Amino acid sequence: MIFGKKKFLAAVGDFEKAAGARDGEAAERAFAQLYQAAEKAGDAEFREAGPRLAALLPSVPQGPRAAVAVVTGACVERGADPSACAPAIFAGARAGFEAAADFCARWAETGGGELPEPDDELTDEIIGRTGEEPAIGWFTLPQWEMACVAMLGHRSVRRESAGTAELLALAERVTEASGHEFKCLTYALRVLDDEPLVVLHRETGTGYVLRMTGIGDNFQLHTLLAGVLIGGQHVPGDAPSAQEVAVCRDAPGQVPTQGSFNLAGPDGAWIFNEGTPSDIPVVDGARLLVLDPPPYRRGWPAGRFFPGMPGDLVLDRVLDEAEAAEWFAKVQPAKG
Repeated sequence: MIFGKKKFLAAVGDFEKAAGARDGEAAERAFAQLYQAAEKAGDAEFREAGPRLAALLPSVPQGPRAAVAVVTGACVERGADPSACAPAIFAGARAGFEAAADFCARWAETGGGELPEPDDELTDEIIGRTGEEPAIGWFTLPQWEMACVAMLGHRSVRRESAGTAELLALAERVTEASGHEFKCLTYALRVLDDEPLVVLHRETGTGYVLRMTGIGDNFQLHTLLAGVLIGGQHVPGDAPSAQEVAVCRDAPGQVPTQGSFNLAGPDGAWIFNEGTPSDIPVVDGARLLVLDPPPYRRGWPAGRFFPGMPGDLVLDRVLDEAEAAEWFAKVQPAKG
């Protein structure tokens, strides 16, 4: 029986001992106790527990490993060092997606048909068809996605972590094989930081050099662009309110907003709000975006795709007339 205020850390200690002794039953009991104690744990306990749990991940069996990863992610959300926790989380996620890719291949080889959802119940029939390790890989993907997104909410992790490109490729491979979209994970892996962005406003013939960081989707980018360019009186239009811009940076919540532009690439094709800034093509070392008049009025809740990820868009400078003309020479007319 655990007494005292630090039940969570005591349960972490019991889990460490059980994992070290490879005592599955004791580890299961300790993890259940750990999970229950987490409800009343304080931030200091979460800060200490995160790296300890992350260090255990390689030694935890495949099935419960993803559940431990989720708790580790919760620790990071409560203040644990994300850089200390992320490598083990990403390694486990890569292994999970590799197993899931094998699951999709074996499913197709054994008759195909509609795949079970990753959050469905794992049955003996499914294990018999694909094998245990591939099946566990498939059915733990939602947990790995949750744990990875908790890590990727931190700029330090996005900057430092190796293997994220490999993880993105694996997630895209599984999506192609299964038709199941792991949108939160793939969007988080595509987030850009300190990324140069050249923006051309076609109506006025003006151009701007900006820098974007931590922007989860193009809805968020759209509102921030309007705040910087219309709110800064660089281009005409109705500027979003201070609150609409704030919730796209770091303020909590969502507020209604209206679109100000139609986003387009240098080929004139639309860049959809539903996509990510990584969809914007790179031209001469910078992502190049053209702003056209909106073809219709469209509204959405201004905010962040990842509520815990601060975003920013900074205007570095306004292009002079000659520079803007050089960039406009690289773009095609707008496409309907």
